[in-house]
Amino acid sequence: MDDIEKLKQYIDECNYIVFFGGAGVSTESGIPDFRSKDGLYNQKYDYPPEEILSHHFFMHDTQEFYKFYKDKMNALKYEPNACHKYLTELEKKKKLKAIITQNIDGLHTKANSKNVFELHGTIYKNHCIKCYKEYDAKYVFDSVGIPKCSCGGIIKPDVVLYEEPLDEDTVEQSIEHISKCDLLIIAGTSLAVYPAASFIRYFKGKYIVLLNRDQVSSSIKPDLWIKEPIAKVCKKLQQKNTSK
Repeated sequence: MDDIEKLKQYIDECNYIVFFGGAGVSTESGIPDFRSKDGLYNQKYDYPPEEILSHHFFMHDTQEFYKFYKDKMNALKYEPNACHKYLTELEKKKKLKAIITQNIDGLHTKANSKNVFELHGTIYKNHCIKCYKEYDAKYVFDSVGIPKCSCGGIIKPDVVLYEEPLDEDTVEQSIEHISKCDLLIIAGTSLAVYPAASFIRYFKGKYIVLLNRDQVSSSIKPDLWIKEPIAKVCKKLQQKNTSK
């Protein structure tokens, strides 16, 4: 039995599946990841990306923050790939109960998945830090310089910056789903970002599947590790379903 067939067998057997994804899920849509050798954190800027994407930097050098943010975080032109689409189909079959993502690109929602937990927020939601009026992503990315509210206040993306806490409700629901699932699929993440990476320890189910080029935390012992591109794996799963 090959790895794809084995994964399909796990999916057929299990009825409470959770997908935990990172930047590698979106690279096949054309969005750069962060920590690979060609990723965002290995490109050269006047400041390290970790510093630019911090709460302190946003508050004290908002102009420079938005230069970087508009240049590197604008995912509006990108479309869901085979992975996003496959997960939507799995959700419709009532097998996939939750998608927990570290990505802010909104591609799971764009693919019409419903039960998506965006641990680090999304570029699609933005608010004025003065009056809390909400703005869409197009308004922010199309603005010149620092996007401003009609009240004159600065608009901030609803993404979790360094030094900011994760949303408590999102965290609680994510942990609850991980603790209840019988199959946990971890895809496209190095599990290097905490506290999100620590959620995996709440898993008590049957199978952990890793879809990743590189090994992740040594504490994780996957039942199946597939190193092929994630969208390619999902295409193969889709083909097996349609060829029944």
